[in-house]
Amino acid sequence: MCYLGNMIPRKQSSPVSAGEADAVPDLAVLFDELIRFEIELWNAVDARLRADCDLPLSRFEPMRVISRRAPCRVQDIAEEMSITVGGVSKLVDRIEAAGHCRRRPNPEDKRSSVIEPTPAGGRLLAAAIASFEDELRIRLGSAVCAASLQQFSATLTQLRSAGHRADSTE
Repeated sequence: MCYLGNMIPRKQSSPVSAGEADAVPDLAVLFDELIRFEIELWNAVDARLRADCDLPLSRFEPMRVISRRAPCRVQDIAEEMSITVGGVSKLVDRIEAAGHCRRRPNPEDKRSSVIEPTPAGGRLLAAAIASFEDELRIRLGSAVCAASLQQFSATLTQLRSAGHRADSTE
């Protein structure tokens, strides 16, 4: 089953009425729901990662970026996570102090460093990814059907792109 609106189940094959398709949602309510959902999801995933791996979500996220991008710079993490370079630099300092990543000089640009996971950081990240994915299955995958999640993901991507375009015209 897919869920629409106020979580009333509807079979995937049921058509959406013309009035339902044309209705404009209350954007303030949509904003509130989206933000509250993000906070609740963040808190749940953060609690799970702390309990299972003693790793806060705020460090897990940059560690995921570092593991995916080679070479990885602070600027790359900031861009991918949509946060400031200063904020990322402080996060990387903490991750490095915990022994989960290291900085080395960037061979292509001596003004910056390249960040890479340490073996201990790689092991921690592997365990944390398993907990992360399990919590997402519980919170997202079991809550709504795959088609709804795919549509939600596509919608969020579209909204983020529109926001980036709006920011670039200001």
